[in-house]
Amino acid sequence: MSSMLGGLFIEPNKINAGMPFLQVDEKASISPYEFMPSWFFYAPVVVQSLLLGLRHGDVCLPLIANPSIKLSGMVGESKTEILNLAGPIAKQWIEPFITLTKSEEGLVSQLDAALQAMDSAALSFPIVAKPDLGCRGVGVKLLKSKMQLHDYIQNFPSCARFLLQRKAPYQAEAGVFYVRYPGQNEGEIISITLKYTPSVVGDGTHSLRQLIERCPRAGQLTHLYFPRHTQKLDWIPEAGTEYPLAFAGSHSRGSIFRNGNQYITPALTRKLDDILADVDGYYYGRLDIKFADIESFMAGEDFSILEMNGASSEATHIWDRNTKLLDIFSTLLKQYRILFDIGVLQKKRGIKTPTIRALLKAWREEKALTQHYPSAD
Repeated sequence: MSSMLGGLFIEPNKINAGMPFLQVDEKASISPYEFMPSWFFYAPVVVQSLLLGLRHGDVCLPLIANPSIKLSGMVGESKTEILNLAGPIAKQWIEPFITLTKSEEGLVSQLDAALQAMDSAALSFPIVAKPDLGCRGVGVKLLKSKMQLHDYIQNFPSCARFLLQRKAPYQAEAGVFYVRYPGQNEGEIISITLKYTPSVVGDGTHSLRQLIERCPRAGQLTHLYFPRHTQKLDWIPEAGTEYPLAFAGSHSRGSIFRNGNQYITPALTRKLDDILADVDGYYYGRLDIKFADIESFMAGEDFSILEMNGASSEATHIWDRNTKLLDIFSTLLKQYRILFDIGVLQKKRGIKTPTIRALLKAWREEKALTQHYPSAD
């Protein structure tokens, strides 16, 4: 699998091994809408939701689409609690993790306890650390040593929870949006987003700073990459050395998203049916998945689930550089119509909707907490 980043072709592309060919060009390396404020895209969604709420007599129906998840995963949901909904079949497909809470104890004691917990769960470095509550890659870091784990705990807010999850054995990554209506055994994949780790390739002459500036896409996102690699900006990578610029698979953190809907297959859909049938009360959301290669993934093989996101999930293929504005709006509006439809069916099954006050309270709590998370990789 070859790629062109930083102006060079790479063969093989180890950082994005298993992914389809990626080309970054001068003319359309970034979507014109990718970094616009969220309110611009969600204003029509809010209007539609109010109208659907009036039609069904309850604007809070989306908050019960996934009845086993707090507020259906719209805001304030716990990654741990969602992953713990998995039964024995589904757990086989989820990357192992442990959950810890930053306490008021000394850092040495907390570090020792974390290392013991890792050992008990057969986890070792490198390991992925992420907040239990949060989204868009906030606070996600790849920890390669005991000292880095120490620093992560030190910089994490007190009394907040975080996960330590095994680094997946695969490099390729996708966001897969899955929906299934209550009472049905088969669901549908409505979106696949291929997530590429941005990188530059050394030539033995230019510094990391210069390589970033020369890259058609990265050069437009120096505000994301320079602060993250401050200590290495003057470093000159050897010729052919591929250096990753981001780790968290979020476009807001600099990852590259491409529309992968052409890779949706019946085999993959049926495999997710089998897995998610063993996740209590999960009907709607995006799965963040690592996989070996695109062919195996399409066959429903050789992949692992990192996270399961709920009602606030996006069909993130809309952030592909070639997606038109009308397609972004139509996709988001379709998502929320489905969300309401599922909520209607859940209410008919006797599930009560929460209040708007509960939603606002959870939103304020999450916003206040995420401001104190460590910087993301």
